Amino acid sequence: MSSSEKIPKAMAEKYSAISALIDAFCAHHLNEEYRKMIHRILGTLARKRPSPLLRGKENVWAAACVHAAGHVNFLNDATQTPHCNPKSIFEFFGIAESTGQNKSKEIRDLLKMSPLSPEWVLPSRLADNPMVWMLQVNGVVIDIRHAPLELQRLAFAKGLIPFIPAERSSETI
Repeated sequence: MSSSEKIPKAMAEKYSAISALIDAFCAHHLNEEYRKMIHRILGTLARKRPSPLLRGKENVWAAACVHAAGHVNFLNDATQTPHCNPKSIFEFFGIAESTGQNKSKEIRDLLKMSPLSPEWVLPSRLADNPMVWMLQVNGVVIDIRHAPLELQRLAFAKGLIPFIPAERSSETI
């Protein structure tokens, strides 16, 4: 766990209990990449002051974290691998679908998560996410992948994009 992922002592027990439930679900239905992303969501919630995790049951929070990550990454889409429908998530954690959906929405609102949110997209899907590459340049929104190399390098240096597209595509040829 990196320093940015440290969990406050007051939240350690709750975080650990929810993490164990998430890990069990991911072992059966998802993969390591999803597990890490869901733990990132959980860690962010644990560090909020006051943490919303203090109210509510562990299984509800675990299901909602899984669903929130899945919502952003289209986990319900059968063409994706892995894929899992919300009903399966909520059944695994033994909660009503309405409860899980409501708590997931609370998380997504609190963390400003939406489909294709660059901060919450799985790393393996980041390159294909169009929202990652849309930047405002001189008041005009452009797809930085089609901009000159110098502009791509500047955007990367400023931390606006995860890598330099022109250099990445020449490496794969």
